[in-house]
Amino acid sequence: MITDRDIARWRLHSQLLAAPVATAADVVRTLTAVQAENASQSAWAVATRTRSPMPGDLADELAEGRVLRIHVLRSTWHYVHADDALWLQELTAPRVMPIFAQQLQPIAGRLDALGDAVEVLLAASPDRTRVEISDALAERGEQLTGQLLMLLLGQLEVQSRVCSGVPRNGEHTYARFADRVPNPRRLERDEALAELALRYFTAHGPATDRDLAYWATLTVTDVRRGIAAVRDRLDSFEHDGRTFWHAPGDAPASAAPTGHLLQVLDEMYRGYQDSRWVIDADGVVPRVRETAIGMALVDAQLVAAMKRTVTAKAVTFAVHPHRTLSKREVRAIQDAAARYAEFLGVEARVLFDAA
Repeated sequence: MITDRDIARWRLHSQLLAAPVATAADVVRTLTAVQAENASQSAWAVATRTRSPMPGDLADELAEGRVLRIHVLRSTWHYVHADDALWLQELTAPRVMPIFAQQLQPIAGRLDALGDAVEVLLAASPDRTRVEISDALAERGEQLTGQLLMLLLGQLEVQSRVCSGVPRNGEHTYARFADRVPNPRRLERDEALAELALRYFTAHGPATDRDLAYWATLTVTDVRRGIAAVRDRLDSFEHDGRTFWHAPGDAPASAAPTGHLLQVLDEMYRGYQDSRWVIDADGVVPRVRETAIGMALVDAQLVAAMKRTVTAKAVTFAVHPHRTLSKREVRAIQDAAARYAEFLGVEARVLFDAA
């Protein structure tokens, strides 16, 4: 009989943490989307799924426009491959746009003019930072800063009017979508539902229909329509009163338990809602709003909260265990810290609080 632990370990393989691939582009294309709200930490979310993590790998993909950092699927940032950006937006935008419309209500009467102004600006001078866009709008008599400007740009991304430009000294910039993705891939709605179902359950499975509905802001009815179109290319099993879908084949053989230091926005956590807590089979993690921005996984189980602090010389991980850790688990976390530090090119320091 399959257990929560089995499912969590299986996901380490599906999500490439236990079966890394060659490049950042491979990671993004395989997972379809990787949440990227925090650019510096989400870079590790991608890199840790590659065989030789290098900071320049994802950076080069973003600069060349093969990978975009945009608001898609939900009203937050994700990395997506340029080939997938348009069809994902067209599929999920109808349920995401009302979220932006509500938040942009204070400037509802100006949205069309502001959107047009941003597009004209980026057509003439692409790869502008948010501050530069704000200054340019001000020169045109349109004052817009802070949260409202960020929301406007997010809405324009969901509309496939703008997207990420070439980063400048590590800072996010914006460009016109049509310029960065001149030949976008389009899918009919039923095709898109089928492709999304196949790719999500292949790269996030085992997972439930409600997990995908949450992840992509779709109705369960739409998700089930997509599953029905590809059910001959997926396998499933029943567990805890729910159907879990996954790529064909049995669960991968368990490898030696390893540790992973990840943000709570990582796909291992945020990629699910209905069955998220298979990563806490013992129920030791408080079921409250997240108070930590990071997590320590050992053998696919969430054993500690984590906070990362980076300086020029070191990265320090403050680890707060949810229970007493074994020596093996401590070593696994220390090894994970060393891998993370090597990626950043600094020393690793791990500070454990009492459970």
